[in-house]
Amino acid sequence: RLARDTQATSAMEFVIVAPVVFALIIATFELVLVFLAQAALETACEGSARYVLTGQAQTNFKGVYDNNGNLVTTPQQQFNTYICSQLAPFMGCGLLFADVNSGSSYTTVNVAEPPFYMDTNGNVTNTFNYVPGSQGQIVTVRLFYLWPTFSIFGFNLSDKIYNNVNTTTVQTTNYNILIATSVAKTEGY
Repeated sequence: RLARDTQATSAMEFVIVAPVVFALIIATFELVLVFLAQAALETACEGSARYVLTGQAQTNFKGVYDNNGNLVTTPQQQFNTYICSQLAPFMGCGLLFADVNSGSSYTTVNVAEPPFYMDTNGNVTNTFNYVPGSQGQIVTVRLFYLWPTFSIFGFNLSDKIYNNVNTTTVQTTNYNILIATSVAKTEGY
């Protein structure tokens, strides 16, 4: 009699299928957000590179000094602030890093992905360059964004994971690195 009872069949099927369906919905949502973030990073990179290639970054970002002549804001910090103004609203500036290099030819500029190092508080300890070059030089503008990801049933959508293990709160945050690069020759300005 119990084997022929079909009153709760739909509920049991839902219990079996629901976790898989919800996992697929969450994974799709996260994947869409990563694609949107990558597109926004590419747009910010192109706008920032245009600012360097036209000479505006070299002429406008000289640093900010206080009344005593002490450097308060470096040209690199000014450039990072400009990049933040180009980012999409859903992306914060705290996980954005910029690397600007110049060279005399296309073979002398570095476009390799740098390793990211984090301290125990989760802060990136890398130092990034800001060498925007001068007229006629080849300039590489690279933006790196650490996109926080989460795992669904033990599966993570990241291809490379940068673990931030905060020892005081015992939390682990996984980051997927998004990279946007623009290489071009600066104009005369």
